[in-house]
Amino acid sequence: MIKITLPDGSIREYEKGTSSMQIALSISEGLARNVLSAKVNGEVIDANRPINQDSTLSLLTWNDAEGKNTLWHSSAHLLAEALEALYPKVKFWVGPPLENGFYYDVDLNGEELSPADFEKIEAKMLELARKNSAYIRKEISKAEAIQYFTEKGDEYKLDLLERLDDGNITLYTQGNFTDLCRGPHIPNTSFIKAVKVLNIAGAYWKGDEKNKMLTRIYGIAFPKEKELKDYLVLLEEAKKRDHRKLGKELELFTFSEKVGLGLPLWLPKGTMLRERLIQFMQKAQVKAGYLPVVTPHIAQKELYVCSGHYEKYGADSFQPIRTPHEGEEFYLKPMNCPHHCEIYKSSPKSYKELPVRYAEFGTVYRYEQKGELHGLTRVRGFTQDDAHLFCRPDQVKEEFLKVIDLVLHVFNALDFKDYTAQISLRDPENKSKYIGTDENWELAERAIIESANEKGLKTVTELGEAAFYGPKLDFMVKDALGRKWQLGTIQVDYNLPERFELEFTGSDNQKHRPVMIHRAPFGSLERFIAVLIEHCAGKFPLWLTPDQVAILPISEKYNDYAKKVLELLNISDIRGLVDERNEKIGKKIRDNELNKIPFMLIVGEKEAEEGTVAVREQGKGDLGTMKIEEFAKLIQSNIENDFKQKN
Repeated sequence: MIKITLPDGSIREYEKGTSSMQIALSISEGLARNVLSAKVNGEVIDANRPINQDSTLSLLTWNDAEGKNTLWHSSAHLLAEALEALYPKVKFWVGPPLENGFYYDVDLNGEELSPADFEKIEAKMLELARKNSAYIRKEISKAEAIQYFTEKGDEYKLDLLERLDDGNITLYTQGNFTDLCRGPHIPNTSFIKAVKVLNIAGAYWKGDEKNKMLTRIYGIAFPKEKELKDYLVLLEEAKKRDHRKLGKELELFTFSEKVGLGLPLWLPKGTMLRERLIQFMQKAQVKAGYLPVVTPHIAQKELYVCSGHYEKYGADSFQPIRTPHEGEEFYLKPMNCPHHCEIYKSSPKSYKELPVRYAEFGTVYRYEQKGELHGLTRVRGFTQDDAHLFCRPDQVKEEFLKVIDLVLHVFNALDFKDYTAQISLRDPENKSKYIGTDENWELAERAIIESANEKGLKTVTELGEAAFYGPKLDFMVKDALGRKWQLGTIQVDYNLPERFELEFTGSDNQKHRPVMIHRAPFGSLERFIAVLIEHCAGKFPLWLTPDQVAILPISEKYNDYAKKVLELLNISDIRGLVDERNEKIGKKIRDNELNKIPFMLIVGEKEAEEGTVAVREQGKGDLGTMKIEEFAKLIQSNIENDFKQKN
């Protein structure tokens, strides 16, 4: 007999070799009908695999992230089976699950595939799914696997096999399709009730531009037709919110091939938005005791060799900048932290001076592959709201609490309400891959865990996910469409203080190493603004929006009065524009509604004579006629109330 510990802490006994599915059946037939896979001792496996020792068990359904992942992995195999039936010459590379759906990279051997073919692929997938074919796992020797894929003539799978060890190779078969795969998979194809082929793209084999271009086919699947319909509605909404589309319509940013791919150009309105975010953060940082610093965009190669960034980012860097001096090389900086270490080191520090907090909106550069660039979310030059805190080990928890407060301040101000904090700790079974003493690690990990608990954060803990230099806390945020983004990170670092030989004089008059904390609540301004645009569909909070007011004269005769109104509003720090176009007032209203300007002030003869404005609020309509001073107070009151409610 073996003992099975369930998530509620209860322990049940079963015969050795009992599967997770059999355990589910013993609990409830209804539960068993929904089990997609199982987590046994922390590892996700097929629900039909036998359990041979005392274990912890979680039964995974569509409501679990790992359950969705399993169904999407199995759907990738179903897609492959459908493709093999429709395109007999097809060969397969890899087909992993994604956060939403799956893809498979395939070689169609000269056959063409277009969006016009999506419907027949979907129909074939559903036809195969209805056969209720079981996903059958088979352990196989490397020699047998090589023989199988040699006979099949699939050089891509043979290439994968070269990197696998004998005794650790498995095949999965469903219906007429067999694939080299570690799993896990759902019990059978009947769980897949709705499918959609979403897109096709080119993908170099192994991601290498020198290799053959394969076809990447993206798809998604669901256990219910309604869920697919809901998802497609969400996709349409996402298209409307696409930051690339809205960024162009709202005149926020642009790109130029002459300037270079992945290098955004900020237009005046986008620059105003960006600057207000910077001012918002700078104000919070001054209050929290940060010191502003500025560092150059380049540095000598030796700086990044010392920090370890050359080893890590060298392949993703731009080509070195060589000077007339022999052997002198500079690089565009991939990170700000090495520069901040040198600032810290520029003068002696006492334990009484710590913590020291350096903050910089520093622009960094990384050479991303052309095919990976995507609007503002993946660029080659971006600005981080970077800060590095140098503190004593006993100050780590206090500083963590303060940084969490700063991150939450940002989230609240910008209406990000749904987030999870991931606590990434070192692997207790393999401490050799980390640097630093056990004492310092335990102090740092305890500080993160206790800080997250004290702040009441919803957390998940991941063992083995710490950086080699220290544990970290990452904030995973869901936007208005339920998509998950990493915004905000706090990391503890024992590595750079060691590499740069940073010191402070302790109360014992001896030299000690400070602990370094990296933090970036925005992450990068580019990516943060992209997420913000899509989260609020371009309707920014009133305090942040580039143009808070559009003043609409009903004819050219009132343009001068409209300009006078704008001048008076500017005195109250209210931003706006005068729409002087020779258009009918109805068109002006519609256009400024589409431009998502929060308030419109309509002015004509009556308003000019009385010193008033007729006020319209976006989405709400007419608010009546007001004195200019009264309207200014309305704007200021709205902003103040918004901040009070969120903080």
